[in-house]
Amino acid sequence: MTKPTDQTTAYRTGTGTATDDTDSTDRADGTDRTGRPEHAGRAGRSAPPRPRPGPPAAAAPAPAGLLHRTGRACARRPWLVVALWLLVLLAVVGADRAWGGRYEDDFSLPGTSVQTGAELLDAHGGPKAAGVPAQIVLSTGGGTLAAHRAAVGTVRDRLAGLPDVLSVADPLATPGALTDDGRTGYFTVRFASSPAAFEKTYVDRVDRAVAPLRADGVTVEYGGPLGQLDRPGAADRASEAIGVGTAVVVLLLGFGSVAAAAFPLISAAVGVAAGLAALGLLAACSDFAAVSPTLAVMMGLGVGLDYSLFLVTRHRKLLHSVPDPAEAAGRTVATSGRAVLVAALTVAAALAGLFASGVGFIGMLGVAAGVTVLTGALAALTLTPALLGLAGRRIDRFRVRRPVDEPDGDGDVWHRWAALVARRPWTFLLLGTAVLGLLAVPALSMRLGHVDAGASPSSYTERRAYDLVSAGFGPGANGPVTVVVTLDKDGTDPAGRARLVDGLHRALTGTPGVASATRPAPTPDGALLVSTVVPDSAPQDRATAGLLHRLEDRTLPEALDPYGATGYLTGQTAAQQTFRNVLAERLPLVVGLVVAAAFVLLLTVFRSPLVALKAGLLNLLSIGASFGVVVAVFQWGWGAGLLGVHESVPVESYVPTMMFAIVFGLSMDYEVFLLSRIREHWLATGDNQESVAAGLASTARVITCAAIVMTSVFLAFLLSTSTVVKMLALGLGVSVVLDATVVRLLLVPATMNLLGRANWWIPARLDRLLPRLDPEGAAHPAAEGAGA
Repeated sequence: MTKPTDQTTAYRTGTGTATDDTDSTDRADGTDRTGRPEHAGRAGRSAPPRPRPGPPAAAAPAPAGLLHRTGRACARRPWLVVALWLLVLLAVVGADRAWGGRYEDDFSLPGTSVQTGAELLDAHGGPKAAGVPAQIVLSTGGGTLAAHRAAVGTVRDRLAGLPDVLSVADPLATPGALTDDGRTGYFTVRFASSPAAFEKTYVDRVDRAVAPLRADGVTVEYGGPLGQLDRPGAADRASEAIGVGTAVVVLLLGFGSVAAAAFPLISAAVGVAAGLAALGLLAACSDFAAVSPTLAVMMGLGVGLDYSLFLVTRHRKLLHSVPDPAEAAGRTVATSGRAVLVAALTVAAALAGLFASGVGFIGMLGVAAGVTVLTGALAALTLTPALLGLAGRRIDRFRVRRPVDEPDGDGDVWHRWAALVARRPWTFLLLGTAVLGLLAVPALSMRLGHVDAGASPSSYTERRAYDLVSAGFGPGANGPVTVVVTLDKDGTDPAGRARLVDGLHRALTGTPGVASATRPAPTPDGALLVSTVVPDSAPQDRATAGLLHRLEDRTLPEALDPYGATGYLTGQTAAQQTFRNVLAERLPLVVGLVVAAAFVLLLTVFRSPLVALKAGLLNLLSIGASFGVVVAVFQWGWGAGLLGVHESVPVESYVPTMMFAIVFGLSMDYEVFLLSRIREHWLATGDNQESVAAGLASTARVITCAAIVMTSVFLAFLLSTSTVVKMLALGLGVSVVLDATVVRLLLVPATMNLLGRANWWIPARLDRLLPRLDPEGAAHPAAEGAGA
């Protein structure tokens, strides 16, 4: 700011703090090197009087910042902004329809034993090495499948003629594909790519192909990825509709204004649609999991509604003191818009930390969620001010009740609550910590694994196929394991190979937990031996995980080491176990990197090591509590039936890692918005207790409504057909509730009152090293901007 000509004290706009231009030791943000506002007093220097709002007449105006200019320009040219968004939306959606890719799970783990075994099978022409297998299970109920030989042959030929089908194994001609009583069997159909990613209409073609068997009275069910394709598709759409509907009700009741409810919905919907289309284009050149679009919608709707809601709320408040709606929109984006930007970058940074797992599947899930988070933030920062410009000062013209704003005085319920917490901070700190600690207890018994089709509702064909295979062949038949053995030159000797084969077969069948094992057979080139092991327990059971460890650590080394041969376990069940082990091993690294990144960001924004450290610790507490709820419901079975899960299941191996990154990022959203307002009041008053109360009061309504909206969006996805999506939905919904209640209403005000002025302390050397990033900007942008 240009120094006034009379060399008097110049007051910074927006903070209400004074700076003495002749004192070079003062910081540019209006605080001294201890982080206190200057008018809070210094040794040997009296505190200046409280400045009047706004800059003095003699002060030269500072140029408006980029965010302020962007918000103001969008509000003054609203139809241009709306048109540009529509053009972008049409372009990316059209491009996605034309060139978008498919979503399918890829659990490959380069460099691991299970991946090496799969690559060896492919390289040496091992049995069933090509394509993606899926089972079509047949059951007669009475009589045998042999009595339907003609229909079986017809169906086999029809299936082989379908697009993307590489081969079809006939149950009447394939060893092990028919039960001893001949009543249950299965086709093994190998597809060029995962049928789970095919168009839904593909199921109709499969239905027509198997019609002769159904006409003969044979039960036909689809297992594996083909069964996943045949899941009901309306549930996820219903989840989205319920989430949006709940958001409408909450926004109308919370703010009373139709515009305040409509603008966040429009902004979030546009952001999600653009993000999903962009994700589809990325899927054409990168591998994304099948759950990616659902996760992207969940995240995009949640944060998109929140970000736009924060802006609309601030704008309505500024309209009371700023006559020009476009200028009010500019100031809104310059203030709360910065908090939106910081919050979105925090979420994106947390999601980027998923790449530290070293597993591409997990990292790309983070990308999928991050795309809609960023497009949601971009829509909030540009489309929302454009809509506010269209509304002008008539934003509350259509209302369902008297519109409400942030409180102006100190007698509201939130000020009284903050005063109560300030009087008994230790009581509320211990109470909040106890609640989160109690909820986190089940997390200590978390068991990672893979949720298979056995957890699906019985109305799904994949579950019925799973049950038919379990009843006819045993539960382990749903998760066989392939043993691949490489042979050295001694192993190629006929006598030595015969001894190796006999010894390996005895070792495999004699291993506790093995229901059956085929005799090891050579590949066509004789370089490998291959055996199929069927566990006596279901794929998701703890006993199956124990069996795989025994096979890998004891059975194979003891049987193969004397011959200089090496064994590998591969197949879907073994891959999922390895996937789980790798994620469990690398989770601490992901946690460390995400927490460190968030700490540095908050330290840079709020210039306080204690505030940044406190935020990280409180977020870890709330995350632990949400983990505990997920374990209690899905693993312990407490209320799982209400969610459509009728048996105890392990926690899906990648859910904790995903939940941590997402929850940590979302928790930081509310932390940034709350702390931004507390810091704003601290810079203006220097009174820590009053700043905590004022910050809590000014954000209480909007954060509460935002939390209800986001929670409703997440919990609506409990209707999803995927148990994994249900886990994520419950965990994320619970975490938002805990963060908006226990953390924000109890722990944050209690800790900040206990720390007092130490909240804003920062070592001088560290303060000089850190870049400056103010999340709220100037509360009152430059006069030049106002008058422009």
